[in-house]
Amino acid sequence: PDWLLVSSEDLNHALLTEAARVAPGRVIYVAHTPQFFPFGPASWHPDETAMHAVRSAAAVIVISQAMAEYVERHIGVRATVIHPPMYGEGPHLPLGDFEHGFIAMINPCQVKGISLFLAIADAMRRQRFAALPGWGTTHDDLANLKRRPNVTVLSRVREIEQFLSRVKILLMPSLWLEGFGLIATEAMLRGVPVVASDSGGLKEAKAGTNYLIPVRLIEHYEPVFDDRYMPRPVLPAESIEPWVEAITELSSDESRYRQEAASQKAAAEAFVARLDLLQIERFLATLTPREQAAHLPDEIQIGLSEAKQRLLLARLKHKQVKS
Repeated sequence: PDWLLVSSEDLNHALLTEAARVAPGRVIYVAHTPQFFPFGPASWHPDETAMHAVRSAAAVIVISQAMAEYVERHIGVRATVIHPPMYGEGPHLPLGDFEHGFIAMINPCQVKGISLFLAIADAMRRQRFAALPGWGTTHDDLANLKRRPNVTVLSRVREIEQFLSRVKILLMPSLWLEGFGLIATEAMLRGVPVVASDSGGLKEAKAGTNYLIPVRLIEHYEPVFDDRYMPRPVLPAESIEPWVEAITELSSDESRYRQEAASQKAAAEAFVARLDLLQIERFLATLTPREQAAHLPDEIQIGLSEAKQRLLLARLKHKQVKS
């Protein structure tokens, strides 16, 4: 191929290392989720061979400036920011429901900040909260949500508007390093105010709008895996006061709510207007294969700890059952 694009969403980096072996100098690394990168402090599986494959790639494409800085800081490679133009042409009708909508969260799980969400719900018992389960939501997470009388667990939806039409405020209390935060832009485009943590690319997704709240990010994980095959994070202590204050401001004053919804919608529209469907094609057209790619062995030896071998085996078995 002219170019071989390899996604970062590859648990043990087997695709990346094999691509670098068979197409040296022609690999484009598409880096979205830092936990899946083979390098850096956020990585779940650091791997020197895979890291060299990224360094020898013809280009690295990232989803945010935060990820570009992360890549350059940890492996000295200057990445190119290309945001996926996946929001549709619009116009996006305002959906925020001040009167009857929920204070909601998508994909409630440990890394996305379910601990903060539950603590906020407990502190604001007169408010109506809702959660839409996602890829990280465990059986324990669901049980904890259902235990709260002021939290509704929503059914999964085919179109995001079906969810956002029932939301007053979207909470994104993420505690891991975020590559970007696509749902923040999707909600803001539809006039649903977003209150988010200041994690990684979420700052860019919020596009300079209000209600970006500092948090302490997860720094360590235990070698124990939940029923979604995710390592168990060591959660830092967090304060719910800024979140409660933000929710109180937006939910108690309709004019303030409408003003913020309009401001966030305008910021998201301006961001989306700058996206270019053909940007990645034009970028690839400017590249030439790297002539001196780092040599990789003919047979890739993937070194996994015993705990990570169990995780990989569990995921493979899970995929076989689903298929």
